[in-house]
This record gives sequence, C-alpha cells and structure tokens, in this order.
Amino acid sequence: MNTFFADTANVPAPATAKELADLVAGLHAAATPWLPCGLGSRLQWGPPVEMPSQPISVSGLNRILDHAVDDLTITVEAGLPLAELQMALKEHHQWLAVNWPRGSQANTDPNSAGSVGGLVARGLAGGLRQRHLGIRDQLIGIGLLRSDGIAAHAGGRVVKNVAGYDLMRLLCGSWGSLALITELTLRCQPIRPAHIGLRLDGSLEALEAWRAALLRTSFTPEYCDWIKTDLENWHLNIGVASVSDQAVNDQIGHLKALANQHQLGTKQLDWLGPHQEPHPSEGSFDSSHWLVRVALQPSNIHRLIASKELQALNGWHWQLAAGAGIGDGWQISPANAKGISQSEDLNALRHEIARLGGQLTLLQQPSQAGDRLPAWLDAPSKPLIEAVKQQFDPKQQLARGRLPGVRG
Repeated sequence: MNTFFADTANVPAPATAKELADLVAGLHAAATPWLPCGLGSRLQWGPPVEMPSQPISVSGLNRILDHAVDDLTITVEAGLPLAELQMALKEHHQWLAVNWPRGSQANTDPNSAGSVGGLVARGLAGGLRQRHLGIRDQLIGIGLLRSDGIAAHAGGRVVKNVAGYDLMRLLCGSWGSLALITELTLRCQPIRPAHIGLRLDGSLEALEAWRAALLRTSFTPEYCDWIKTDLENWHLNIGVASVSDQAVNDQIGHLKALANQHQLGTKQLDWLGPHQEPHPSEGSFDSSHWLVRVALQPSNIHRLIASKELQALNGWHWQLAAGAGIGDGWQISPANAKGISQSEDLNALRHEIARLGGQLTLLQQPSQAGDRLPAWLDAPSKPLIEAVKQQFDPKQQLARGRLPGVRG
C-alpha cells in the first residue's frame, strides 16, 4: 500500500547526532522501514512511499557549524531551514546560488522553503543553473548516517579537494533512498548589488532565435527563462546582476540591441535579485495542485511549447530555463475543479517530451486527481541504480518505493 504523510507533528526529530544515530541503529536492528526527511514540507513530492514507513526528521539538527567568510564556504547541519541559511549569509553579503523550491513563501513562512538537507536530497535546479550550476555543484562536503546508524563523511571544507569518495553527487537527488543527510559544506557566492530584469515579447520563432543567439555569445545572465501564465503568452525573462549599475545598464543595452535585431519587444522589470526572491508570479499554487518537472535539451523547448500536448493543459503556469533546459509547470486551479482528471493529458505530454529526448517528472499529484501516474519511469541505468541501493541499504528500509530512476 502507498500513501503520503499528511501530519508531521509526531515525527521523531532527535536534537543531537548521537540520539539520531541511536534511533537509526534501532530501526536497522528491527528492520523497520523509515523515511529520511527535513522539515517535512515536501513529503508529498515524488512517488508515494510504501507503508508503514516511519519518517525520521533532522529538523533538530539546525545549526551553522562553520562559516569561512573569506573562503566563501559554510558548513551547516542538514535540518537548517534554507531561508535561515540565506539570511545568515546575507549578513556577510553572500548567498547560496540556488533556486528556492516551488511553493516557498520565505518572507512570511521561513519553513515553507524546507531544509538545506531536503534541498540537496531532491537535487532539483532551476533557471539559476544558467550561471551558477545546480545544488550538486555547490556541494563540497557531506555528512550522513547509513541505514545501520553508522556516520560517514565525504569531501571537505575547501573548494578544491579530492577527499574520500564522491558521495556528494551520489546523494544529491537520491530522495532519501540511500542515506540520511546530516551535515553539508557548501560553496557560497558574493551578492552582486546591482540587478535588473528584462522581459522579451514576440513570436515563438523570434524568441527562440534570440535565445540561440544569446547562448552563442560570451554573456551569461543570472537566468533566462521561458515564462507562461494563464493570462499571458509565452515570453522570455532575463535577469542580470553585476557589481555596479553602470555594468548592469551596459549589459541590458546589449540585450536590447540583440532583441531589436530579432524584432522583439522589451520591457525593463523591477527585480529584487536572485539572492532574495523565491518564485515570482506563481499564482495560487499550493499542495492541492499538480506540479511537474521538465528536463529537455534547451534547443527543443520551443518545440515542446508549440506541441499540442502542452497546449492541451489549460490553466497552467510554466517556467522553463532557456539555457539549462529544465523547469516546472504547475496548475493554478484545484485539480478536478470541473470534474475532469488531467492524468491522460499529462501522460500524453510525457510521451511527447520523451520523443523530444527529455523527461517529465511528476513532483506533486493531487489526491483527488483519480488514477495516479508514476512520478518517474525506469531509467536505462535501472540495474546499476538498484545495485547501488543494495549496497547502501541491504535491508531495503529507506524510502521504499522512492528510488530515482526506478518506477515505484
């Protein structure tokens, strides 16, 4: 039987590393299935886990252990809320160059963005990958608890190191299926104080030509995203940040000149900067709505946009990274508001994305949506993934049914 956890109030959250290790060791001895989690803000994402599975939270481990300000590195416990990490870094004019998870409302609810450990466990990236790469590329050290309660570390506290096995990238995006992340050392970025946004409007063909021309230049914006809301046509949003207003204005001038060559309209946007803005213009997205993740070659995104399969999803918002080829689509009205399930349309969209050489992951499916679709399909490397799982978790205790690349 598969289900989600709606109530996390009674989830064990040990306050010390030893208490956590003892708890995990006891679960291992009893061969009890359990689910690693951070703040429990996104336990409904991904495939449902098999029941019974006991969630174990690292929310009690939420300290900043070390901040080497001059070296631009910081070591934190995995239960630290992402919003608190960003606020602490901001005091030193630094930030962690990653996108906020979808659904974050960091200005009103710091816990809504989840924990740093949860961010790494999901391993998702957004438009900021255009310039800063993904969360896996910000990782330089990791601490974890194996399924038997034994602690392990990999990496170090310097940006250039080859200490130990590369467990950082293996655990990043593992969805809690291999181990419980307890500690992280991350590479920070200085905040660039000047920033401007730019919107480009025009035909799909002209926007794609502009995007391709931009990527052929040496200029790298903070992000360049395809945007679609239920009330507007597809357009491109670009963010530029630098050390001075003059530098930013010069860069925007070059972007506008390139837009004029492709007969695109431009509009300058007020933009708070990537270091302090979760997700603008999300609409009314919440946990009762569909949320999907797209991964595709950037040069094929405009073909997906033009497809009848994507256009069939009315009332959706989309934000797709034009340079990285990844992004999200989310429904802004409750599922089955008109008594119609969108499972069939999403299944057709998944097949079209696969035809274009990409993948569709269903991050969130409303419980009232009818027949459930698999969150992800079997990867070609499924046998290797299962072999790694067997080595890390021989009793198959962790996140049963939630192994990336293996259909649950």
